[in-house]
Amino acid sequence: MAVTVGFLGFGNMAQAMADGFLKAGALEGGAMCACAKRWERLQSTAGARGMVPCRDSREVAERSQVVVAAVKPYLMEEVLTPVKEALGGKVLISVAAGWSFEKLSALLGEEVHCLSIMPNTPVSVGEGVVLVEDRHNLTPQEFDTAWGLLSSLGTAVRLPSGQMGIAGTISGCGPAYAAMFLEALGDAGVLHGLPRELSYRLAAQMRAGAGKLQLETGAHPGALKDGVCSPGGTTIVGVAELERKGFRAAVIDAIHAVMNK
Repeated sequence: MAVTVGFLGFGNMAQAMADGFLKAGALEGGAMCACAKRWERLQSTAGARGMVPCRDSREVAERSQVVVAAVKPYLMEEVLTPVKEALGGKVLISVAAGWSFEKLSALLGEEVHCLSIMPNTPVSVGEGVVLVEDRHNLTPQEFDTAWGLLSSLGTAVRLPSGQMGIAGTISGCGPAYAAMFLEALGDAGVLHGLPRELSYRLAAQMRAGAGKLQLETGAHPGALKDGVCSPGGTTIVGVAELERKGFRAAVIDAIHAVMNK
């Protein structure tokens, strides 16, 4: 049976998810709708994907079997409370950081079937990570439907509530840090004579390939690093310089800073 999905809020993450569903063929544009504060912009962003723009959250809830709450965390209560009754019997998937199943159910009650997830931006190209809290009140059939949709966006992982925060920091913030590394490699290439577009393309493919290599082999990252570092060779010179500059410590400190924000 075809599933209809509606987005409460249609910012970057909601658009990334919609793009991922379309790319994977999991949903057609007409099976999705969305509402947002800026009507003219919504008409453009939703219309470009063949989606139905809705005037308000109630219209989204009434049109959809699965409702994705994709507003800022501080707006969740303001957005969800007025449509609590309309969400009864629906599946509500929240992408708002900090909104666990416990918090959602306390706000909405048992009639709304809630699932908390944390996707990252690469879901737009079907290569994302979607963290799925293992606590929820979906029926088995509802969960299978939700899992099928979320799995179409990349890799879906079920986690205990207590691990969602750190896992979300690594998978959610990580693309920004990886993009900074990619940009730095690109700049280095330009410094030494490569055209910028080519430098970025080489760095991006290297990053994608290195990640796929680790996923498919399961090799320890240190072993993958050692496999490139010949004794007295060029790569180990760069590794030594990164170590002197505190590369790994800086990455760990960045994650630690986010977790203690």
